[in-house]
Amino acid sequence: LLSYLSFPCRYFRWWYKKTRIEKKSAFIDLLYAVPLQQIYGCPLGGIGGGTITRGWRGEFCRWQLNPGIYHYETVIADQFTVCLRCKGQTVYQQVLSVERPNTLQGWNWGYCGHYAFYHALYPRAWMVYELPGQNVVLTCRQISPVIPHDYKDSSLPVGVFIWEVENGRDEDIDISIMFSLQNGTGTKDDKSGGHWNEPFTFEKEGERVAGVLLHHCKSVNPFTLAISAREKAGTGVTHLTAFNPAGSGREVWQDLLQDGMLDSPAPGKSSPTEKGEVTAAAVCASCRVPARGHRTLELALAWDMPRIHFGSKEKLHFRRYTRFFGSGGDAAPALSHHALTHYEEWERKIEAWQKPVLENSHLPSWYKSALFNELYFMTDGGTIWVELPPDCGAEDLQGPAGAGLSHLLPVLREYGRFAYLEGQEYRMYNTYDVHFYASFALVMLWPKLQISLQYDIAVTVVNEDIQPRQYLMCGQTAQVKLKNVVPHDIGDPDDEPWQRVNAYLIHDTANWKDLNLKFVLQVYRDYCLTHDSLYLRDMWPVCQAVMESEMKFDTDNDGLIENGGFADQTYDAWVVNGASAYCGGLWLAAVCMMCKMAEVLGDAEIQQKYTDVLSKGKEAFERMLWNGKYYNYDSSGSDTSTSIMSDQCAGQWFLGACGLDQGEFEVFPKSHVVSALKTIFEKNVMSFAGGTMGAVNGMRPDGVPDTSSVQSDEVWVGVVYALAATMIQEGLVEEGFRTAEGCYRTVWEQLGMAFQTPEAYREKKVYRSLAYMRPLSIWSMQLALERRAGQALAPTQASQAPIHP
Repeated sequence: LLSYLSFPCRYFRWWYKKTRIEKKSAFIDLLYAVPLQQIYGCPLGGIGGGTITRGWRGEFCRWQLNPGIYHYETVIADQFTVCLRCKGQTVYQQVLSVERPNTLQGWNWGYCGHYAFYHALYPRAWMVYELPGQNVVLTCRQISPVIPHDYKDSSLPVGVFIWEVENGRDEDIDISIMFSLQNGTGTKDDKSGGHWNEPFTFEKEGERVAGVLLHHCKSVNPFTLAISAREKAGTGVTHLTAFNPAGSGREVWQDLLQDGMLDSPAPGKSSPTEKGEVTAAAVCASCRVPARGHRTLELALAWDMPRIHFGSKEKLHFRRYTRFFGSGGDAAPALSHHALTHYEEWERKIEAWQKPVLENSHLPSWYKSALFNELYFMTDGGTIWVELPPDCGAEDLQGPAGAGLSHLLPVLREYGRFAYLEGQEYRMYNTYDVHFYASFALVMLWPKLQISLQYDIAVTVVNEDIQPRQYLMCGQTAQVKLKNVVPHDIGDPDDEPWQRVNAYLIHDTANWKDLNLKFVLQVYRDYCLTHDSLYLRDMWPVCQAVMESEMKFDTDNDGLIENGGFADQTYDAWVVNGASAYCGGLWLAAVCMMCKMAEVLGDAEIQQKYTDVLSKGKEAFERMLWNGKYYNYDSSGSDTSTSIMSDQCAGQWFLGACGLDQGEFEVFPKSHVVSALKTIFEKNVMSFAGGTMGAVNGMRPDGVPDTSSVQSDEVWVGVVYALAATMIQEGLVEEGFRTAEGCYRTVWEQLGMAFQTPEAYREKKVYRSLAYMRPLSIWSMQLALERRAGQALAPTQASQAPIHP
């Protein structure tokens, strides 16, 4: 106990050394949380190439170009401006921003927000401007190439802005949209000197795009930004190569005001910036719109940071899109052209994907919003998607122990390596206990990335890192990674991910009870949804190894593992002792799936072994934890062991998703599962905050939240979505939707946390860890709904015939 009480002192000493001496950022900064800004909208960019987030008021305000590292800066020069001309005269010119900054004061700021509307349905967003007094409506449609089952265009670092112009006048108008952009991301690097701009044109197959390249010449991870527009009949594109965004901007404003175009200086580079100086550029698209008519202007933003180093600067990595556009740092023109000539195809695919959900009248509107908008984290979770080096061989990947994964190299060579953060504030890649929840989005939409991620985890399982280090919670020293144990994460982007795993050093997760189990559960779930028998065969020895390692936690040989009297699972501040509903349920589900995998693979000996374990474990679980209404939190007999845990049916959740919840594979009696879920709905949902905030993690039987830990009286959004999916699987559809709705309303409406869904909040509006991975579990609700509707193939049908080695 004294050791745990010393945690704050140990953490502060570690934090001071890390941030003040080593000049690195803390993987979890408990002293300086990211402040809540209720400004964010739909992010730009595909998967793994970096993201730029626009706010719902149109500002460019959140940047993640360096992998996994965020800057929260609104760059005031990054704007769209409209110029409206009639009969050769400019009648209206306005920056489409409500801001009134102290720079660029020569521009007309302060657009009235009453005349603008924002809508987002990821990966698209719409901004509608009703130009006051002009009888003209502008609609900017923002599109990013985030397309399920697409492994090319979905990797591209681009965003497209399609401006629809509706002229309600009885006379023709000339309209211009100017897109201005600062060279940089609003950080001190913008003033480091040596940055420069140049105009470009790119023509291919009769399609021409023109714009400006902004070369940001940092010593580490240099990049190029590109703003561009599509030239076509009736549309002119002009540009301004460079201007000073820290000045008044009057020369830019007057240039546009004069004739609705920019001067387009002769081709050539701008002078490199001096230290302390910033530069910006602008591109302008113009066309004539007939009376009562409609026209379209097409603009794009691209960024090219093809070769990246993580924080340690030890290894050079190439982003996924370099497979298609090269790694020379000169791809921005081609990326811009590809985006402006392919966005219509992207939209057709996005609409075909989203249409069945959007047109389903049985689904509530909030759910449709939540399902798609929570996917923002797939790209804006510090996400990285890199290619394998051409000279990388199987032995380089397998590690010293030799993982024996026959299809590791082909999978990673074809689909690359994928990683995303636990959260924008919790900077660890592929945090596995949390990915367990979020993985439904990946396996349903980009299954090859889930398979790739699993291969990476499998490699780390069979290898070890014997370096000693002190763990902050207990103060004890242990090695970084044990053999045959699933890692907590695959590393910190400020270090060297994949090479050095387990950036998390609060607890020694070698003794966590859930990580190994979550690997086994995902392997079989992935097989059910992908029918990838090669993957299953490769993962089978790894599953056996981690389950054998897990067996040591069954200390009394009753077929059920026991927790160790500390917070030894994903609820890493909530102590659990003895048999537990959460880890015990995950254990039995994993044992069941071992039986099923053994049957599919024709491994009779292993099948019998785990069948025997399952038989004993089921009896022990029911005897020790079932109380007639629900499963107790744990069997310790402590004051809080009878707490009602909202996540007590996590094992059943995965079994149901795989069709292993009935007949010979029924692990938990159906009547007990339904009773537990109804109790959770009555107590954790409806008796908490009037049933309006989702399900609290822990509730006492008397209807008072469990306050025994800092996590037991929190609501975890991703856990609530998983709970709702479990309810839907068990036929409690109305209760499932009511439970999940509370989270959506709280986060996206009451707290203004759009596109930054936190891990947790409390009843009194306290929140923790903005922009978190776990809420992607909402896609398990969609899987449950599809299974109920008969739209998804029952997974058990896919695995009737044994796979023989």
